[in-house]
Amino acid sequence: MNFAPNYSSMHLSWAALAGGLILLTTGGEFLVSGAAKLAKKLGMSSLLIGLTVVAFGTSMPELFVGLIALFQGHPDILTGNVIGSNIANIGLILGICALIVPLPVSFKSVSLELYTVMAATIVVFLAAWHGIFPRLLGFIFFLSLIFYTAKGLLQAVRSNKRLKAIRPGSEKTEKYPLPLSIILTLIGLGCLPFGSNFFIKGAVDVARHFGLSELVIGLTLAAVGTSLPELASCLAAIRQRQTEILVGNIIGSNLFNLLMVLGVCGMLVPYPMPSNLLTRDIPVMFSFSAVLLPILAVQHGLSRLHGLILLMAYIGYLFILQ
Repeated sequence: MNFAPNYSSMHLSWAALAGGLILLTTGGEFLVSGAAKLAKKLGMSSLLIGLTVVAFGTSMPELFVGLIALFQGHPDILTGNVIGSNIANIGLILGICALIVPLPVSFKSVSLELYTVMAATIVVFLAAWHGIFPRLLGFIFFLSLIFYTAKGLLQAVRSNKRLKAIRPGSEKTEKYPLPLSIILTLIGLGCLPFGSNFFIKGAVDVARHFGLSELVIGLTLAAVGTSLPELASCLAAIRQRQTEILVGNIIGSNLFNLLMVLGVCGMLVPYPMPSNLLTRDIPVMFSFSAVLLPILAVQHGLSRLHGLILLMAYIGYLFILQ
């Protein structure tokens, strides 16, 4: 292992883990609360806010960890973090949330994002087949993300205008002050990267005692750590009965992880991709996304049984990691 210690003692490492968790939980609460109220103010659906604002915010830790790992010469942590986070988002977080409460969702509202995630996963598989993520592919991923986000926001603006035309004065139904909604959202977004940074540094120090490889650290500790914002945001969404934000956040975060994190890092520095990803991790990531298609198309949501199956599948995946 080539990691330099992040903290001078294990006590500080454990303190960083605890402090990071507190910041992540607080940030998730503020982010969901502010984003939900902001959606009503701007006439955007809760699902769209989950797919864009919340997904972008909760994917920022993955981007920060990826950039730090890349420029410190640990590209395996970058790729492992993104792939592991996407697997954890569906298997661990969506599984836990569906166990807590059934998650109704319209397949039509998330089908584009699911298909895009699966298509991007196939492209990542091809890049891993060649052993490198090239700069050109980074540009393509990043431009695709910009197009998707702009398209979604433009659609929201048009929907808002139609709503005002049909129901004049409807934009005044939400009495929550717009500046306060923005402040809550920004506080949440600010807490998440700091919390993740503390958590990851502490987790890496602890992991060094177990002799884990960089790829496994990325797939497990870094992945779960940077997925904690999604978990915190999703649990907050359950408490606030914003299940559309929850589902949109998970799918949107996976989309942002692939297009934004891998794309931005690839634009800056082309990086190698380990061959282990081809036979284990990328197929698992694709399978977790693909299994949502028939569930959402036929069942129109996730039941507690689906949540249990996803969670058990994730636990099984952890057992095959070495």
